[in-house]
Amino acid sequence: MKIPQISVFLENKPGRLITPCRLLTEAGINILTLSLADTEQFGILRLIVRQWQRARDLLESSGLAVTVTEVLAIEVRDQPGGLLELLEVFQRAGINVEYMYAFTARLGNRAVLVFRFDDLDRAITALTRAGINPVSPVTLYDSLEEA
Repeated sequence: MKIPQISVFLENKPGRLITPCRLLTEAGINILTLSLADTEQFGILRLIVRQWQRARDLLESSGLAVTVTEVLAIEVRDQPGGLLELLEVFQRAGINVEYMYAFTARLGNRAVLVFRFDDLDRAITALTRAGINPVSPVTLYDSLEEA
């Protein structure tokens, strides 16, 4: 259920995003989805890739600051209120969403969102109680690489 997410810290200057993208491209590692957030001093590039250990090692060996965190990918009804229903599950359980972003690909007729929580295990429990199963890494990787 838990999916490894790579975060790369980049100086907030033109061209800095090219380095990790070039390294992954040259290694044949496909980026399934990404999110880029910025502050005045630095940016955080968050990546989901199938070969996350290899990607992490490659990025670290090139001198980039890299961390790996666990996130959940969750299918959401792709219509008005789909996200609201999911957020209400977390609100009832007192779980904070630290950040989220969407995949461009879909699983069937459903959107897929990536969530980082203050307590990942409690989030899984709340989802299970609500009858919602997070997307497994294998399902996610396979379906996105086919898209």
